[in-house]
Amino acid sequence: MVRVLTSQEFEKEVLQSKLPVIVDFFAPWCGPCRMVAPVFDDLAKKWGVSHSFFKVNIDESQDVARALGVSSIPAFFFFDEGKIVGKSLGYKNQAALESLMTQFFSE
Repeated sequence: MVRVLTSQEFEKEVLQSKLPVIVDFFAPWCGPCRMVAPVFDDLAKKWGVSHSFFKVNIDESQDVARALGVSSIPAFFFFDEGKIVGKSLGYKNQAALESLMTQFFSE
């Protein structure tokens, strides 16, 4: 399941997570963000046992987006043990996102 995080939840849910985390930075008005949403949901259903999937609305959590330097959306950030291990900008299909997960997370 994908959950939208607030700024207040970000540190606990992402930076303190024991699982690898993928965060989708988005905005409701962003066309490519809306296109990738079902892809991200499908990925979360497939990998949700071993990874955490979250979304951050950049309009509502500007402080988090600014702190991480999010300048374009959709933006996918990959965290492991609270550290950014990779990021990717723009629309991605499921195969591309899974490939990035394999690249950024060592099993």
